[in-house]
Parts: sequence; structure tokens; C-alpha cells
Amino acid sequence: MSIAASLPVARAQRNLAPLCVAAASFLLLLVSGDSLLHDPDTLWQIKVGQWILDHRAVPWTDFYSLTRQGEVWLSTSWLSQVLFATTYSHWGWAGPVILTAAAIALAMGLLLAFLQRHLDLPYALVFCLLAMTLAAPHLLARPHVLALPVMVAWSGALMTAADRGRAPSFLLLPLMVLWANLHGGFVLGLALVGAIGLEALWCAAPARRPALMLRWAAFGVGALAASCCTPYGVDTLLGAARILSLGKSFSVIAEWRPADFSAFNPFAGALLGLLGLALTRSLTLSPPRVLLILGTTWMALAHVRSIETFGVIVPLVLAQPLSGWFRSVPDASRGLRMAPGAPGALAAVAIMLAAASASAAFAARHSFAFSATQTPVAAVDVLAERKAARIFNSYGFGGYLIVRDIRPFVDGRSELYGEKFLMDYFAAEDGRDVAGLLRMLDENGIDATLLTADSPAAQMLDHVAGWKRIYTDKIAVVHVRDNQAAASK
Repeated sequence: MSIAASLPVARAQRNLAPLCVAAASFLLLLVSGDSLLHDPDTLWQIKVGQWILDHRAVPWTDFYSLTRQGEVWLSTSWLSQVLFATTYSHWGWAGPVILTAAAIALAMGLLLAFLQRHLDLPYALVFCLLAMTLAAPHLLARPHVLALPVMVAWSGALMTAADRGRAPSFLLLPLMVLWANLHGGFVLGLALVGAIGLEALWCAAPARRPALMLRWAAFGVGALAASCCTPYGVDTLLGAARILSLGKSFSVIAEWRPADFSAFNPFAGALLGLLGLALTRSLTLSPPRVLLILGTTWMALAHVRSIETFGVIVPLVLAQPLSGWFRSVPDASRGLRMAPGAPGALAAVAIMLAAASASAAFAARHSFAFSATQTPVAAVDVLAERKAARIFNSYGFGGYLIVRDIRPFVDGRSELYGEKFLMDYFAAEDGRDVAGLLRMLDENGIDATLLTADSPAAQMLDHVAGWKRIYTDKIAVVHVRDNQAAASK
């Protein structure tokens, strides 16, 4: 009778744990909300979202940049941009912060719910904490974060189907529609259908494999069709492909660079821990699971922005094989137990109300502000006074120039500019190609530059005839053409 009575209690604890984790994550992120506003891309994302709201249409060509105006550009994150613009117009920077924090909190709650299918709560919590820690540097008010809970739900549901030897339900396809409209990372979801489908086929009895393969293939076709349910239709896939075709330029864009192991970091610790488990425990994984882990590990090693994917996918892949490793955690003491049924539901409501009231109180008293290092306000004021129209800017300043209705030379829409342009630009701006820098300035008729205070290009222009530094602060440096010096030369 004691065991039977404890089962509903344990079930109530497990059901409430994801909600508690989501509420705690949300409050933590809200308190540190300014850290979510450190990426210049957030600025132009909101600008594009407001344009979509104003025109009731999505952009097909670029109308913001100086160097790519009129060229094809698809905003594959249009829905995220609309959400950011809407919340910003109503609540200022508190809107995007709350929206971003809610998305991350939902993702963590969903991840814990999926992991608890196989792992006891303490061990599932460890994996959630690891995922949060790995993703922390890339948790910003940007579209990929709004798509994070969709990625967790999609990946978890596919792994659940594979663990049960079934094909996924077609009721999951609306998740792919949502993902494809939120962020171009939906291509990962399409790839996971094939990868996780192989795991289901590998573990199925030989007699069941043909029928199961057909069901997974049908789901894959449905997922591909669902990914095209956007304002761009089939062109959605082409827009995502352009991002993946940047080649060598990935190495010069911070979030696309390979992982750095020159100092110990959480990702290095996670890899060492994974290696330690493989060496010290007799854990047997199927070849498809091994390939899933190796694939996500390679993605994280190749591009730091994929580390968050590693933090989500690897625990989901390992949860079922690890379920027999750990002994069950003893029942909590009676003082910590929660009654099932109606009291449990009341506790859930109480948690949500407490989180909402605490959030409202904090947001009302705290004024969120965007990172000052990405918003060279005074420097752009100087350029506006001089009516400078053709400006060569540092990559991180492009978003702010768009907000100020000034056409940037380059901005964070890397797929718009392409591999060659970006490689030439960064070589010039980093001081590796002085002749290329001067050629870019002349060929594009640049009349002013807006560069970071530590930019090598800014230091070089101090010694180039025909250019004069007219403004400097801790954030930016402004140079303009010196017609007198050029004439004397």
C-alpha cells in the first residue's frame, strides 16, 4: 500500500518539475535580461519586423544596404522578426527580453520533460543544466532562440518515436511549419528525420522494417512539404541553402568560427565528460545513435553557434541508453512530497502566478538597455550632422546604422553579401589587405568611415593621405575624406 500510494506522488513531482525549471529559468534570465541584448543583429531584426508589419508583406530584395541594394534577400526568420518588433513597439526593450526569456525557459522545461522519460529527476536536471550552460554564450534576443523550444519539441518527439519503435505522428508537422517561419535552422529538423529514422529501423525487428521505413519516409516527405509552408514557399529552402554556402567566410564571422580550446570552457568539459563516460563505462550505443552524437559534435566543433544544438541533441540521444546506468533516487521525505490531483494542479497554478507577478514587478522597476558597445550613438550623430551618405562601417555597427536609416556597407545578413565579399571585407577591415581597403573606399565612393576604436583599418587611415579622423570615443572612430590633403597631394 505504501508503494502504491507513493506512485501518484512521484508522478506529481515529475509533472511539476519541468514547470519549476521553466519558471526558475525565466526569472533568472529576466533578472540578467540586459545580457540578452548584446547582439547587433537584434537591431535590424526588429527593423525588418516593423517593415513587415507596416507593409503586410515579406521582403524579397534588399533595401537596407549600400552595397547590395536590390539584390535577392529572403527573410527566412520573418515570424521571429514580427514577434520582436511587436513586443518592442509595446514594451520597449523589456518586450524582446521577456519574449526571449520565455522561449529559453520553455525549451528547458520541455527538455527536462523528455529526459524524465528515462532518467530520474536529479540526473535529468544535470543534463538540463549542462544544456543551459553550453547555450549561454549564444542566448540572445535573436530568432534562433525563439526557435529553440520548437527544436527541443521536434527532436524529443522524434527520439520518443524511435525509442518506441514507431514512426512519428503527422500531428508533429505543424511544429515544422512553425520552425520554418521562425528560423532557417529548420533544415536541422529535416536532417534529424533521416538520422533518427535510421535508429528506429536499426532497432526494429527485420520483419517490421519495410513498413516502418515507409512510414518514416512518408513523415519525411510531409516534413519537407511543411517546411515550405511559409510566405516564400519552396524558396524557403533556397534561402536556407544560401546561409550554408558561405564557405571560408564562416571562419571570419564570430558565431560561425570553430570552437576554441585555448582555454578550458564548458564545451571542453562536456566533451571530456562524454569521452570519460565512453572510456570508463560499458555503454553500448547503436550505430545510428553514435552517428547522431558524432554529427552534432562535429557541428559544434566546426561552428560555435552549434554548441547549443549539441547540448540539446546529445542528452536526448543518450537518455534511453543511460536509463539503466543509475540507481533510482530514493523517495523524497514526507515533508517534501506533494499531494496528487487537485493540489498538484493548484501548485502548478501557484508557480505560474508567482513567476508572472515577480516578472511584472521586476520589469516595471528595471529599465532594460541595449549594449552600448553595439550602438555608436554619438559617432553616428556626427555623421548625420555632416550628411555622410556612403559609409564604410565595422561589421558590428551595421545593425545600428539600419535602425538610424543609414545604409551600411555591411551588416549581419551574411548570406546577402556572400563569401567573396565578406572575405575581401574582413581582410581589409582587419588590416590584412591595405590596398584592398583603399580600393573598396574608392570604388564604392565612400565619404566617411565608422569603425570600432580598436579597428586596424581605423589606425591605418590615420596615416593615409586624403583621410582625416574627426571623432573618437571608446566605442567608435569616424574618418572623413580630407579634400585639402588630397588636393595638395
